[in-house]
Amino acid sequence: MLIECVPNFSEGRNLARIDAIEQAISAVPGVLLLHRTSDPDHNRTVITFAGGREAVIEGAVRAADKAAQLIDLNQHRGVHPRVGALDVLPFIPLEGATIELCADLSRQAAARIWNELGIPVYFYQAAASRPDRVQLEDVRRGQFEYLREAVLFEESKQPDLGGPSLHPTAGAVIAGARKILIAYNINLKTADLELAKFIAKRIRASSGGLPGVKALGLPLETRGLVQVSMNLTDFEVTPPHVVYAEVTRLAASRGVQVAESELIGLMPRRAVEMAAGHLLKLSNFDSQCIIENRIQTLLSQAHSVS
Repeated sequence: MLIECVPNFSEGRNLARIDAIEQAISAVPGVLLLHRTSDPDHNRTVITFAGGREAVIEGAVRAADKAAQLIDLNQHRGVHPRVGALDVLPFIPLEGATIELCADLSRQAAARIWNELGIPVYFYQAAASRPDRVQLEDVRRGQFEYLREAVLFEESKQPDLGGPSLHPTAGAVIAGARKILIAYNINLKTADLELAKFIAKRIRASSGGLPGVKALGLPLETRGLVQVSMNLTDFEVTPPHVVYAEVTRLAASRGVQVAESELIGLMPRRAVEMAAGHLLKLSNFDSQCIIENRIQTLLSQAHSVS
């Protein structure tokens, strides 16, 4: 059984801090450290790791502990919304795992984070205990500065586990379980933030745009650009190449070109296959046209027979 964990941390500038958090995770026996992405404008780091049940829980708790030691949200500034030093803690089912199991693992990790570290937890997506907390953006609305005050007076804003006060420097963790999503950004050759916000509104599902797309328009001051920052929550319905084409079209309608696109974390092989088949106009293309996929399928079939 294999579970993926993709914690998001409110630090993308201090490499020593990021290294220390990564080392805390990789030191856990049974953890496979897969990827790390940091961004100074977002001031945020995403680390991807995988393992069995006990390993991913232990990795998550150690990550929360190290982040709380090193990150003070009172001093943190970045364009990406956040409520915690370890801000978001999703568990994702891979081989032999289910979304229900991952929701249970997120609750087990959350119990340890509260009991051992004193950091309260909100639950979202498949682990959500309330309908108004299924969507991450609803939980995080107002960010750390708003929620640390609101929890003292509004019961509806209080964490699901622990609290009611947020941790004074580490805030709160938002833990849950979800399917694989693709965190995908497109940077535009302009500093016009209103254009990025316009495009984000046009393409996000909640505004009637592309299904399974969440989007924000953000400034990248260190690069003199703006960004359409996205989560593709169902890449088989709306894959990255479709999003790229639409953002390119909308930007071009305002006389602006795309500078680049960037992947945050990892994406499934299937998404790359879909893009290749579409862009090359391969009429007879499917996953078994990939030589590595075909070999893997045949080896699996031979193994099952034997």
